Amino acid sequence: MNTSLEEQIIKQGMNPEIAAEQINNFKNGFPFLNITGPATPGNGIKVLESSELDKFISTYPKQAASIEVVKFVPASGAASRMFKDLFSFLDGDGDLSKSSFVQKFMNNIEKFAFYDDLDEVLKSRGSSISHALDTKNYKEILAALLLDDGLGYGNLPKGLLRFHSYPDKRRTPAHEHLIEGVQYALGKGNKVKIHFTVSPEHLPKSKAEIDSILPDLSKKTGVAFDISYSTQKKTTDTIAVDSSNEPFLEEDGSILFRPAGHGALLDNLNDISADLIFIKNIDNVVPDRLKEETKNYKMAIGGLLLEIQSKVFNALKTLENSYSKDAVSLAKSVFTNELGAKLPENFDSNSIEYQGAYLKSKLNRPIRVCGMVKNTGEPGGGPFWIKESDGSQSLQILETAQIDLSDPESLAHLNAATHFNPVDLVCGTRNYKGESFDLMEYRDMKTGFITEKSKNGRELKALELPGLWNGAMSGWNTLFVEVPLITFNPVKTVNDLLRDEHQ
Repeated sequence: MNTSLEEQIIKQGMNPEIAAEQINNFKNGFPFLNITGPATPGNGIKVLESSELDKFISTYPKQAASIEVVKFVPASGAASRMFKDLFSFLDGDGDLSKSSFVQKFMNNIEKFAFYDDLDEVLKSRGSSISHALDTKNYKEILAALLLDDGLGYGNLPKGLLRFHSYPDKRRTPAHEHLIEGVQYALGKGNKVKIHFTVSPEHLPKSKAEIDSILPDLSKKTGVAFDISYSTQKKTTDTIAVDSSNEPFLEEDGSILFRPAGHGALLDNLNDISADLIFIKNIDNVVPDRLKEETKNYKMAIGGLLLEIQSKVFNALKTLENSYSKDAVSLAKSVFTNELGAKLPENFDSNSIEYQGAYLKSKLNRPIRVCGMVKNTGEPGGGPFWIKESDGSQSLQILETAQIDLSDPESLAHLNAATHFNPVDLVCGTRNYKGESFDLMEYRDMKTGFITEKSKNGRELKALELPGLWNGAMSGWNTLFVEVPLITFNPVKTVNDLLRDEHQ
């Protein structure tokens, strides 16, 4: 990289060494991972017996009451993609017959939780939803819904949209997450701690929405809330390049840096100090009538993590005293039987000292339990066994882009996969001494993503950091647990709110 580019990068507050490394990633690409097979029930995915589920539902709340628990909710970005088809119609000729998506929206408009709010906007303009429908003025409805002089849903984050209707009120996803927090994230001091990552421009409205809910909810539930926020750090943005892999220059001569995907939130997660951290996306919420199973399985994966973690900690404390045969045998049992990981084939031929040091290194890591749902065709990362460079095998959540689809064996493993990741995680980020891990040390920077984008009509290539639950957690100890499909109800388009699970 030439001196003038370095100076420009520094001037823009970014690190030139990191930028140079990112440019090399564009030039060289990212290697595919060495898949040995999909994780399936009985082979990497644990299926809880009803007795185990009952046990964790009973024991977890008591354990959580004495530790720091945080619910971490990635909620950045506007919801504009939810309304892509509605925006296209708004920009078009207004012919409803050309869009089955908009037809479905209009035919069921009274079922949306934002119906009354939308009707009020139109009435303030001398119209109404029913009048606009009668006169086939569909654009009037969509403009009032999407644009900033109406409800402004096209530029609001998902967390602030009305998702669910109740007899007394209409709730946003942010509201639903607060209620979920009471159900399974009640920790030390009878306190529910929830951390939302939001975009800077959405922070004031997000705080205002949550502040309006908390007094009544706290009084009703008898618990205290500790709500915190963070924004995706500008320093995690990645450099964009043109088709020649040269830095993409804006019209004013500055270099374009772009937000680096949800993997950038590892920085935010690293700042959280807690014994247990639940991670769940902002749009994956359901009405109260369907929350019970989600609550039960959240307590189950939380309880399982605490149970396994205590065994890991015990093995590490034993190894700390000596690499005796008994200590190494215990550590090996925990690593292979409790965590379910696979050691290198020649592991037992090494000295007892080597085995002890190896197992200590492998066990002394952050740990996560990830819920996995049966694959029903929804897009999402999947659970796989990966062969590591040291010959061991680990469990990883992969995106399709990380799999070599031209390799028949890798393709066969992909096609044999039975489950996928709904972003249902619980994490243990402290070691056996109670110290917080530096999570940056456990990500695999060779697992990023390159995507094709455009700006002002010019093509560019963008770089995403290793995904938060993909390569960003590559070096963690991982357990997969099958969870029911009802626990996964994302809202990718506005019409998803018409599904029974959101009514």
